[in-house]
Amino acid sequence: MKDSIVIIPTYNEKENIEEMIKKVFSLNRTFDILIVDDNSPDGTKEIVKSLQKEYSERLFLIERQEKLGLGTAYIAGFKWSIEKKYDYIFEMDADFSHNPEDLIPLYNACSNGADLSIGSRYISGVNVVNWPMNRVIMSYFASKYVRFITGMKIKDTTAGFKCYTRKVLEAIDLDKIKFKGYAFQIEMKFTAWKLGFIIKEVPIIFTERNKGASKMSGGIFNEAVWGVMTMKVKSLFKKYKKLS
Repeated sequence: MKDSIVIIPTYNEKENIEEMIKKVFSLNRTFDILIVDDNSPDGTKEIVKSLQKEYSERLFLIERQEKLGLGTAYIAGFKWSIEKKYDYIFEMDADFSHNPEDLIPLYNACSNGADLSIGSRYISGVNVVNWPMNRVIMSYFASKYVRFITGMKIKDTTAGFKCYTRKVLEAIDLDKIKFKGYAFQIEMKFTAWKLGFIIKEVPIIFTERNKGASKMSGGIFNEAVWGVMTMKVKSLFKKYKKLS
């Protein structure tokens, strides 16, 4: 049954993308894949197009003309997936920092009652491999800061490995999601939480990439930290339609 799609945004991921696609397709459960490529100059999309000949029924590609940001890539993927009527819509990085094997427990969480499941680095300690200590500390305390400001009980508020049920994405006005970087992950969780959806964290081990270059920057991190306060203040004046 084709009910699950994994959205993978890419920009210069030629070292990882073929291996990632084949790994997802080797899992014991069927997942389709949607690549959203921001015109990677390294030939990432050409690799995807070549693989589409082999996986024509399971591998899809959205080509964008320039680098427009992580959030807008996911929004484009969400809209495409909703239109195609997928019931379970996943976010995952291309660089193997997210273990494809963990797609299955994320799916299981949503198929057993959760509306949104999150691959959490911090639900059972700090499960991060090959990060420098300053980045571990920065990420961990950023999540604590977000919990303090927003009131959410989620341990890993900046996590980017997730499974949405379609009804969550249909309930969120995707055109009003403002953030483009890692704050996008916070805004999506916060909106789902304010709408009353059931959110479950699933423990994962996050492993820093071995190939290719990280897309993390100080500007992206600052957006995640400083944008949260603005998001919270605006939410005080916004009406959220609660689930019945």
